[in-house]
Amino acid sequence: MNFESFSNRKYQNADALYDFVLQKSKAISGKKLYLFFDEIQEVTDWQKVINSFSVDIDCDIYITGSNSNMLSGELATYIAGRYVHFTVYPFTFSEYLEFKGGTDSVPPVWNAKNEAYFDDYLRFGGLPQRFILDDEQSVRAYLDDVFNTIVVKDIIARNKIGDIDLLQRLTAFLLDNIGNPFSANAICNKLKSEGVKTTVATLMNYIAAIKNAMVVLTAPRYDLKGKALLSTSEKYYAADLGLRNNVKSSDIVDYNKLYENVVFIEMLSRGYEIRVGKIGDYEVDFICLKGREKIYIQVAYLLADQTVIEREFRPLLKIEDNFPKYVVSGDRHDFSNNGIIHKNIIDFLLSPDL
Repeated sequence: MNFESFSNRKYQNADALYDFVLQKSKAISGKKLYLFFDEIQEVTDWQKVINSFSVDIDCDIYITGSNSNMLSGELATYIAGRYVHFTVYPFTFSEYLEFKGGTDSVPPVWNAKNEAYFDDYLRFGGLPQRFILDDEQSVRAYLDDVFNTIVVKDIIARNKIGDIDLLQRLTAFLLDNIGNPFSANAICNKLKSEGVKTTVATLMNYIAAIKNAMVVLTAPRYDLKGKALLSTSEKYYAADLGLRNNVKSSDIVDYNKLYENVVFIEMLSRGYEIRVGKIGDYEVDFICLKGREKIYIQVAYLLADQTVIEREFRPLLKIEDNFPKYVVSGDRHDFSNNGIIHKNIIDFLLSPDL
């Protein structure tokens, strides 16, 4: 049942919904039911009726809700101990190609057609609705609408933000600086240098609100030698590059940042927990963890010369375990060496197994 549909308006209170579903369940007695409710927050006292279904009916229940009305953190209050939470990200590049029908290779690899789609993906991101729009102007208008909805409904209204200008500046700053390590102190000092009056405490509250609305995602820093999380300078990434490119304040196209952001979202979508590695004076872009799996990844736009090659491979060479290590770039030539695998970014994103 989709509660944004006017046809379901009469079930938008707990009693009516309960009676309707219970009647249906009795008509299918003896079989397990699967209940799907889209935009469940439109139902008054929805948490009470959902909890009741889980007790009174042999069923699995799937609910979705928009960020503005039901952030994942609030589920712990509403249906404590009875749920598993899934984060749904925008399309990965392979999902984008599946939707567009863009890959002609099995397994899919770099080709000119996929490269054209990849350029489009870097510019306009992976929000599914944008793929059915016919022209760039419509796509940009849609991305504007999505972003404004998030800012107005998810952040300003929910968190009672007082300084809207500061919020907009801060959001633009974080999106401009994807892939860069920043602390709240550093951001505060940067904004103050631009004449913006604020405090670290205010910025931390605003950043938390922006993260909760999933405009930006973060990766903590991890000391590979000390084997401990570092408490400062986490890195920020855009949840969707289309939203990011549409609102960021700078016109500069930094492919290093875009490539790094794409790989970050890709690995999150594959179920990995991601950290930024520190080993001595060097940094490893991503440590990707899933159960006992571990993958190290360095990302670059192009390995333009030997100096760049050495810079990207050096941190991985200093890691003394045998887990897979990758350098990912836009190059089509294979620079793999010393057990470190180099992959073209399109090949990497379309590899079913790493």
